[in-house]
Amino acid sequence: MATQTQDAGHGAAEAAHGSGGMPQLDFSTYANQIFWLVVTLVVIYFILSRIALPRIAAVLAERQGTITNDLAAAEDLKAKAVEAETAYNQALADARAEAQRIAAETRAEIQADLDEAIAKADAQIAAKAAESEASIAEIKAGAIESVEAVAVETAAEIVAAFGGKADEKAIAAAVADRMKG
Repeated sequence: MATQTQDAGHGAAEAAHGSGGMPQLDFSTYANQIFWLVVTLVVIYFILSRIALPRIAAVLAERQGTITNDLAAAEDLKAKAVEAETAYNQALADARAEAQRIAAETRAEIQADLDEAIAKADAQIAAKAAESEASIAEIKAGAIESVEAVAVETAAEIVAAFGGKADEKAIAAAVADRMKG
């Protein structure tokens, strides 16, 4: 009996496979397969066209809007950066010009103070030089007088030592003549 059941089960399997292979290639089921293929494609088309594609389109439109907004914001920021750079460069140029002006004013003030100090020092030096020249002239005059007096005395004593009588006027005239040249 066991062999009969086995033979019956084996016979059913042979009957199913006896048609010659895969059921998709069985010509008797083509109409049924084509019907379900069309139904499946229509369902997939409606699901895609009504649900999936609008969502994808919305996401793409949102992304495009975000990209456009970001590009516009980037352009605005770029324009602001260029404007800020221009303002910075202008402020830097103004600061340099102001520094140059302040430096020129300071140089002019220092030069004026220096010129004033030099003029004051020159005046003091000239006054000291005039005072020194006056002192030197006074000392020179005093020295000349002293030399002349000593020369007159010495000449009078030399004349007296040689045994002559000294005439003071003649000795003074001779010494004065000799002192001149």
